[in-house]
Amino acid sequence: MNADIALPSPSRLSRMTVHDTLAQIQQLHAEIEAFQIRGPEDAEQFKQRFTVRKGKIALLFGALQQLEGPEKRSVGAQINALKAAAQRKLSQTRAESARSSDVDALSGPMQDVTLPPPHVGLGSIHPLSLMQERIIALFSRIGFEVSEGPEIEDDWHNFTALNFGPDHPSRDMQDTFFLGPDAMLRTHTSSVQVRVMQSQSPPIRTLSPGRVYRNEAVSARTHCMFHQIEGLYIDDQVSFADLKATLAFFVEGLFGKKTRWRLRPSYFPFTEPSTELDIHCLLCTGEGCSVCKHTGWVEVLGAGMVDPQVLVNCEIDPTTYAGFAFGIGVERITMLLYGIQDLRQFTENDVRFLEQFTGA
Repeated sequence: MNADIALPSPSRLSRMTVHDTLAQIQQLHAEIEAFQIRGPEDAEQFKQRFTVRKGKIALLFGALQQLEGPEKRSVGAQINALKAAAQRKLSQTRAESARSSDVDALSGPMQDVTLPPPHVGLGSIHPLSLMQERIIALFSRIGFEVSEGPEIEDDWHNFTALNFGPDHPSRDMQDTFFLGPDAMLRTHTSSVQVRVMQSQSPPIRTLSPGRVYRNEAVSARTHCMFHQIEGLYIDDQVSFADLKATLAFFVEGLFGKKTRWRLRPSYFPFTEPSTELDIHCLLCTGEGCSVCKHTGWVEVLGAGMVDPQVLVNCEIDPTTYAGFAFGIGVERITMLLYGIQDLRQFTENDVRFLEQFTGA
């Protein structure tokens, strides 16, 4: 424990002789040498006792006022030496403490810096994003460009311009999420195609990927939010043969040339004639499963020639131009190619499911 040696008061110190002052200097030298500084608290105590303006060394300078000539210079030099010794000890202790901290920081196990860095678990691209990028890259090879639009739409772009009549079921709240009298979550990305036709002149060759929303129960096969990629091609002398060739290019490029596929007649308000494209179920190879509803076939997209009235609605002359459109369900195709049988896995954020696509 550090001892505290008392000094005389300033008034008593002023009457001290040279001999007494020198004795006191020697006593403080011994005390400074004996003081043990083990940490920051001891260092602060040492500083307050010896080196501050009201410390013990400062009090000794009061004795110099009673001395003159050589005696004063001699005693003053020794007091200054005492002060320097105290400051030197304090500085050395702080330096040793800093070195000790550095050594402690380096005292852990040595590491081989030539080794590769430790594995850091990185995220992966979502399977739906992977499939969307793959489809866009496929169609970009034949000149299709990407266009995007708002997910909150008005009646004109989502329904009226696409020939959805006032009594069409999709205008009912049971099928569409309405946000107001003239605002809704888009039910398809065909609304983006309307905006493109209104803002561009033919020829038009565009893809419209994005989220769409329909008021459906969530199950293994249906969801209230899913993804579409819709394509549109408008030019002069476009025919159904062009549509069929484009769909053949899509099936062969995504599923392989040996994939069996077929076209079935269908109906959509904005295309005439309309068709749906089915492929042989890849999950059960046609034997029947829950995904194909035990038919062996799975619908992957709807398509058709753009209805002339839709062109008129978008101020495009149907006597000069014609076109075709198609809509692809990204979830369904992803399920087929990756062998996924439950649609809900895409939105549950289960890490065990998502990690399977790290190297996809």
